[in-house]
Amino acid sequence: MTTHDYAEARNTTEGKVYTVTGGDWDEVLEDAQHDERIVINMGPQHPSTHGVLRLVLELEGETVTQARSVIGYLHTGIEKNCEYRTWTQGVTFVTRMDYLAPLHNETAYCLAVEKLLGIEAPPRAQTIRVMLMEINRISSHLVALATGGMELGSLTAMTSGFREREEALHLLEHLTGLRMNHAFIRPGGVAQDLPDDYHQQVTGFIKVMRKRLPDYDKLLTGQPIWRNRLKDVGYLPVDACLALGITGPVLRSAGLAWDLRKTEPYLGYEDYDFEVPTSTDADAFARYLLRLEEIHQSLRIIEQALRRLEPGPVMVDDAKVAWPAKLTIGSDGLGNSLEHVRKIMGQSMESLIHHFKLVTEGFKVPAGQVYVPVESPRGELGYHLVSDGGTRPVRVHVREPSFVNLQAMPAMSEGGMVADVIAAIASIDPVMGGCDR
Repeated sequence: MTTHDYAEARNTTEGKVYTVTGGDWDEVLEDAQHDERIVINMGPQHPSTHGVLRLVLELEGETVTQARSVIGYLHTGIEKNCEYRTWTQGVTFVTRMDYLAPLHNETAYCLAVEKLLGIEAPPRAQTIRVMLMEINRISSHLVALATGGMELGSLTAMTSGFREREEALHLLEHLTGLRMNHAFIRPGGVAQDLPDDYHQQVTGFIKVMRKRLPDYDKLLTGQPIWRNRLKDVGYLPVDACLALGITGPVLRSAGLAWDLRKTEPYLGYEDYDFEVPTSTDADAFARYLLRLEEIHQSLRIIEQALRRLEPGPVMVDDAKVAWPAKLTIGSDGLGNSLEHVRKIMGQSMESLIHHFKLVTEGFKVPAGQVYVPVESPRGELGYHLVSDGGTRPVRVHVREPSFVNLQAMPAMSEGGMVADVIAAIASIDPVMGGCDR
């Protein structure tokens, strides 16, 4: 039986099995053989690690002398799975990575597929995408505020944040059919048009949010305990952000107004009027204030998107790409409606065969590779897709902001108190589903 340096192997009835471990725990302990130092494991299942994240902390008293993050506990193999699915089916995988920003993943993936195809979604579909992403950005930032509040002991922040997030998820469910993992944005457009009362529902959501957002300032912004827990904690200046590739609110809190919606616009963002909030404080409190202000800016964009929504198709007029073509959902919200099935089967045998082949085999995408980034709630979310001209991707690789931003954790935490590690991680707002994918 052969052995490897990095993994022990044993033979089983199902073949050879390798046991892969972190392997360096003993070395870490040896490294910390000092009278005054102790090494502790925080996580991976811990109420204050913002998800299944493991932190190995070396402490001297309550001061962190060394911090390492250990990831991979939520690995799902989504990137690899996409290679075994059609281009359209890939949407249902990528939407499950960063589960707090599913619509940003869907959009970035679809924009990359469309770039390979050399097509553009119709104007109405592009505006719908913008509106859905901004509603999603609001719901994601609310979770950042809510979970950050919970981890720092402010339970009212948690209950308030999740209360407002419910409003956003109810709206997304009404518009797309699902609260999360929507698979609503598809290559070529969106799955179906918005419901008839979309304007009234979205306007009602904006009204509720505008009424409740000032409460966060009353509850948290001026609150001395909250301010003291976050001010000058998790400090990361702009040069450190650039060296580590940090993007999103963490980079903007250090003073650089880098937002892909402004710097490299997509989906017509250049025609929307909104601000990119920044700060030069570069601490956890600045990131909290920034996310709160970004919610206000997202509401502005949603209002403008409502005004820009003009009648028109929501899917490209190409029968070889548009799947599902002019779909109507059944009463259970899942399958095709009976009228839709009757229509397909009643047109002709050829159209039925075409529909069947399009759904089972998928469409072909010209050979090539692209990289398309969008501004997710956590920073630059980019998709690198490679096609060999077939009906499935050869490679799907994601530049995931949670994965990159977590590199900042040691720089933010070392030299500070162990209690401040929690505030620093909360201010990064990593989503481990995206990080591990």
